[in-house]
Amino acid sequence: MSTKMRRNKLTLWLRGRGPTTVSEAADRFDVSERTIFRDLAALRGRGVRVLGDPGRGGGIWLRKAA
Repeated sequence: MSTKMRRNKLTLWLRGRGPTTVSEAADRFDVSERTIFRDLAALRGRGVRVLGDPGRGGGIWLRKAA
């Protein structure tokens, strides 16, 4: 899967969920957590409102208006 396609699918996947973890996203897309962090940074750079809470019990999600 291309990077662009994965990022689009990641956006759609996050849109359809509540908070999730980077680990869950990495497992879902069969990539490393580092790749997901890079994808999230790229999405933020495109103006996608990705929010997150660090640490145990934290997670990532998209702002409702995204």
